[in-house]
Amino acid sequence: MSVKAFDLIPALERLKIRCIECWGTNLYLGTEDAFIFHYILEETVKNGSVTFRGEKCSHRHLPAKKPVLQLKAASALDRMLVLCDGVISILHLSTLEPISGATKIKNVALFSLNENPLESSPFSVEIVVALKKKNVLIFTVTEDKMMLKKEISTQEPALALAVDGAHVCVALQSQYKIGNFETGHVQELFPYDREQVNPVVIRISQEEFLLSAPGALGMFTAASGISQRPPLQWSANLIHVVYTHPYILALNDEFITVHSILDQQQKQTLPFMGGRCLGEFDGRLVVTTASDVYILAPVAIEKQIEALLADFRVSEALSLAQNARKTGLSKEQFVKMFRQIQLKAAFIEFSQMHFEEAFKLFHEGKLDVRELISLYPRLIPASSEFVRSIPPLHEIADINQLARGDRVKVQEFKDFLLRYLEGVRGTPRGMNHALEIDTALLKLYAESGRSQLVTLISSDNACDATECATCLEKQGRHHALALWYYHRGNQEMALRIWSRLTDLELLWKYVDWTLERSEEDGVKIFMQHPKRKVESDRMKPENIVKHISRFPKALVAYLEFLIFTQKSQKETFHTHLAVLYTDQVTGHLKDTNKEQLVKAREKLSYLLRESDLYQVQLLLGEKIRDTELYPECAILYGKLAEHEKALDILVTKLHDFSAAEAYCITASQGKDMACRKHIFLLLLSIYLKPGDE
Repeated sequence: MSVKAFDLIPALERLKIRCIECWGTNLYLGTEDAFIFHYILEETVKNGSVTFRGEKCSHRHLPAKKPVLQLKAASALDRMLVLCDGVISILHLSTLEPISGATKIKNVALFSLNENPLESSPFSVEIVVALKKKNVLIFTVTEDKMMLKKEISTQEPALALAVDGAHVCVALQSQYKIGNFETGHVQELFPYDREQVNPVVIRISQEEFLLSAPGALGMFTAASGISQRPPLQWSANLIHVVYTHPYILALNDEFITVHSILDQQQKQTLPFMGGRCLGEFDGRLVVTTASDVYILAPVAIEKQIEALLADFRVSEALSLAQNARKTGLSKEQFVKMFRQIQLKAAFIEFSQMHFEEAFKLFHEGKLDVRELISLYPRLIPASSEFVRSIPPLHEIADINQLARGDRVKVQEFKDFLLRYLEGVRGTPRGMNHALEIDTALLKLYAESGRSQLVTLISSDNACDATECATCLEKQGRHHALALWYYHRGNQEMALRIWSRLTDLELLWKYVDWTLERSEEDGVKIFMQHPKRKVESDRMKPENIVKHISRFPKALVAYLEFLIFTQKSQKETFHTHLAVLYTDQVTGHLKDTNKEQLVKAREKLSYLLRESDLYQVQLLLGEKIRDTELYPECAILYGKLAEHEKALDILVTKLHDFSAAEAYCITASQGKDMACRKHIFLLLLSIYLKPGDE
């Protein structure tokens, strides 16, 4: 698939070009008629368009009057190495004047600069030379000397070569070989037919080379002879091949093709008739015909990536971006650029509902999660200060635009957001945007009715209070709304909502949760629940009493509500409450603080006096008779009309004569004279008992 990686821009014309060399803005041309021309390239940018113009500085005509086959600038030495008529000679780089007394190498077929020299020195360079015979030699070149260091026998003349460190890869008459200058070992690679293959060898990286192979293939090979990348499929009749990361450019007599080394795919084709030379010089690409010079100006890597993303070619864009560091960006520039690309790619994957890919890219690109939430209508709270990224990361209006009315797709988008928010909540990045995350989660949970809604409300959260309460009310999540108020200290509002619940299943599902947190508040749900003409069995008082029996405070409060507020006439409720009161009193008998005991006895006495519905014998037989609760015992005997026993307790146990006389008055009210006389006579007889005070 195509991508525009380079622009072809003319620079010079009407020359007889055989070879090229470039150093900075200096361009050198070797011609068919033994001339070397030196030009300065002037680059001009106007309205976004780049133009080049070459200004001639100097030239040199070589005495051999043969084609200049190769030029190589050694800028550190201010020298130019020239191959012409089988001889490598040394010239001044700036003036192209010959170096007096300089060494020359004869019978040379071709040579190559060793970019990874065996002996690194600022005062020399290394070249590998293929002689017209059967040897390949490595030389150290200084300002005026070329000294032989090592030699390998190839047994055939070399037609092409490239070098890296101690390794030299050569194309011989019918096959490729790799030699090692340090060991002298030569390894065969694979054969080829010169009638079908024009041999090409270029260095790719440390101990890696690219060779033209049968079947119009570009074969990668390591110094070990093993191929570590898939081959390229390129055009036949190759003239030159160069590598500038991440692209490999191949020139034939009709086209320049651009392949990516990342996926071995062809990315661009530039028509170019009559191609002669193609060279890469520290990032500058120069291509020529026999007479004209052009610059291949790389399109900015960001523009290439944007073009790929625009075509939804996400994996290619990411691969290109991931390797952009090698194009000269600093670490900080690269990280910033790559994260932006990841996020743009993520939104593309998201828009196509490739959710797993989007999830991974959002995470790796460190997404500001509000960018994602903002695509969902009404999820970002009005109190948020979020503004979408500038420049934008996408062109999506919202998920409704993406789903185009399909409810199933809308739900899938919402499910994705839920999963992403749950994953990021609580993380350092998520905590920075807790308001937006928690508010969005609550709204999504409320809409879908998920159980996590209660968990979120019951935990520490940063939800927008106003919007979330409104959302819960609108979605009919009344229990959750009650919890919302409860956890914010508004128990009255919470209980009012709970008591209004018409969904009894929901009420019973969560009433224990409320009781466990506050028995006094929880029981109010039943006490405030409106009575209906036809009440469900579960809401009948006896069933409520049974359900809350393990909550003693709630049980007492509910029985008091039934007896004193609703005036229930059920004996079981009165007896149950009397028993509970009695247990409370006996439980406080040993307390040093008697205040609670006094209050408990007051409540018990009041119930015993005012109610006629409890089982007196049960209380006397099991709870009170053998205790020191004498006033309460007297009341119970009075309920049984056993006046003598009641008065005996008041007189002999409590010595409360006023209470005894008041008892007689109360007990005889409404009775005939005989009964009244009998009751007072009982009191008198107790007063007159021998031994009594």
